[in-house]
Amino acid sequence: MLTIGQLADYAGVTIKAIRHYHERGLLTEPGRDSSGYRRYTAKDAVDLVKIRTLANAGVPLARIRDLLDADPDALTAAIAEIDGNLQDRIAQLRRTRDQLAQLRGGDRLFVSPEVADYLDDLRELGVGERQIRVERDGWILMQTASPEDASLWIAEKRDLMTDPEFRALYLDHDAAYDWSPDDPRLPVLAERTRNWFTDHHSRSETCSVQSPAIARLAAQSQPGASSPAWDRLAQLVNG
Repeated sequence: MLTIGQLADYAGVTIKAIRHYHERGLLTEPGRDSSGYRRYTAKDAVDLVKIRTLANAGVPLARIRDLLDADPDALTAAIAEIDGNLQDRIAQLRRTRDQLAQLRGGDRLFVSPEVADYLDDLRELGVGERQIRVERDGWILMQTASPEDASLWIAEKRDLMTDPEFRALYLDHDAAYDWSPDDPRLPVLAERTRNWFTDHHSRSETCSVQSPAIARLAAQSQPGASSPAWDRLAQLVNG
């Protein structure tokens, strides 16, 4: 006959664990003897070792009670099911780790590799992080709404960025965000912009994504997506 402390030492568990197994109905709690101690038998020790072994193997406590006295076939089937569940959890944890690794890479968690490369190109070009965030959020929206159209559009944008004149316009538009709406540079920039699109009209018609839904989504207002100077610039370009 063993006390709870002796049983815990024998099975290599804590007294707290034994009491928890009592509460969960996994191990029968014996009555007290005349001296006021609970005394455990050899069967209790065997059952406790089984419980500890199953728990250490990852078997949920809710399943252990059914497995303690299961026949070999039922035990094998149950262990196979539990193992399958563990494999699913492991796969999910690996996916989560992959996502965390991508998160350390910044934009690549949220956008396609092509868009992430494009955003890196903008950084190398000297575009401000505010504008890059606006671009990134727009691409997230577009990719969700229509991955096919977004794929075509990013190919167009990357092609346009090979044009030195277009790159210069892009940088000037980025800088104009903080200008006053009365800045005399705005009409000049608007004129350059109109001239560029006039000169490249046929190219734009060929490359542009013909999707009204995507166009509306791209134009949707986002925090930092416009400023008084940009609003004025748009009026001048379209006027």
